[in-house]
Amino acid sequence: MVGRTRAWEATMVFKVDVPPELVQGDVDEGYGPVADAFRRNFAERGEVGAACCVFRDGRKVVDLWGGYRDGRSRAPWREDTLVTVFSTTKGVSGLAVAVANARGLLDYDATVSTYWPEFAAEGKASMTVRQLLSHQGGLAAIDRPLSVTDLADLDVVAAALAAQRPAWEPGTRHGYHAISLGWYEGELIRRVDPAGRSLGRFFAEEIAAPLGAEFHIGVPDSVDPDRIAHVHGFRPAEMLLHMGTMPRGFVLGFLNPRSVTARSFANPKVLSETGNYNLPEVRRLELPAANGTGEVRAIARAYADAATGGAVLGLTPATLDALVRPAEPPSGGLHDVVLRVDSIFSLGYVKPFPRFRFGAAGNQAFGTPGAGGSFGFADPETGIGFAYAMNRAGFHLWDDPRELALREALYRTVLGERTQHPDPR
Repeated sequence: MVGRTRAWEATMVFKVDVPPELVQGDVDEGYGPVADAFRRNFAERGEVGAACCVFRDGRKVVDLWGGYRDGRSRAPWREDTLVTVFSTTKGVSGLAVAVANARGLLDYDATVSTYWPEFAAEGKASMTVRQLLSHQGGLAAIDRPLSVTDLADLDVVAAALAAQRPAWEPGTRHGYHAISLGWYEGELIRRVDPAGRSLGRFFAEEIAAPLGAEFHIGVPDSVDPDRIAHVHGFRPAEMLLHMGTMPRGFVLGFLNPRSVTARSFANPKVLSETGNYNLPEVRRLELPAANGTGEVRAIARAYADAATGGAVLGLTPATLDALVRPAEPPSGGLHDVVLRVDSIFSLGYVKPFPRFRFGAAGNQAFGTPGAGGSFGFADPETGIGFAYAMNRAGFHLWDDPRELALREALYRTVLGERTQHPDPR
């Protein structure tokens, strides 16, 4: 019955007509093309509900929202609507690790076992923090079965992570750690934080609070659920209809329960379907790689601080330099054994590469896209902090046409920078 309900929702929301008066917000003078692209997303690209925010040099220049936070009930997306952003959460969590680095609590080039001795089990003693954060550790899939109840107990999760044997020699290959990256980051934060806080609590107190930004890694019960946008997701089998959009190898791997691709997204299985992130018991968990929920402007605000020197967060020049410098790819090349395409990661972030060009031409930008189409990033070259999120899940791994239209309007039309479209070669 649940599956039939989700299928009905997906069919229905693709047909939702959003009245122009439900598209709201403001842009500074000169940023009108971004607002135009945002409106066209509703008129031409099937947008149901979404928000986009841009800061430049610390000033908010774009703040847009519109449509329906729930396409079923036609409840409007409001200025304070919160939305789950899937893997866009990874970049937000990466800022927590960056703050720890800036405070001298954690060295990117130290071994993980320096801070977490139990991690050394199963041949992981020499793995560095940098390798782990760059998806090179071979720990994308966790073999020990985990339940939703298990995930609420960070000690249980930590034991499963420490016991995992790498799927390849760290540093030789990489593969997207879709869910597990956040758990590993979270345990690192717990180990190095003098107060022993979880990543969600560390983020709330050391990043969200100083920025005045509402974003939760693990939604507390105090948040009114009516403020949270309903994710209109899709069943995994529907990806077969979109293999011209999603990489064929990724789709086939995702649907093969024995593959590393499927196992990276499906422990526990409830996490493998986007629509299940509407469940209160999933929202409540701390999934630092997957279930961050908040205002879109909060993501842009956090990235804006990183893009302009990190004064509020206390980021040091050395930490910022580590984030902007080119990635150190694995020795075996750029093929991602989980996503089944080439990719580039560095310190918890995606870095620009020819098939995914974002930010200015110097490639200093860093950020993460999320399932369904969301994206947030910092671009120190232009002083930009950018974020977009929606509640109708699309089928692109990155460069969802709705998000790309906004980014292209910002960079090409407003800033006069390079095109954001991928290099076709």
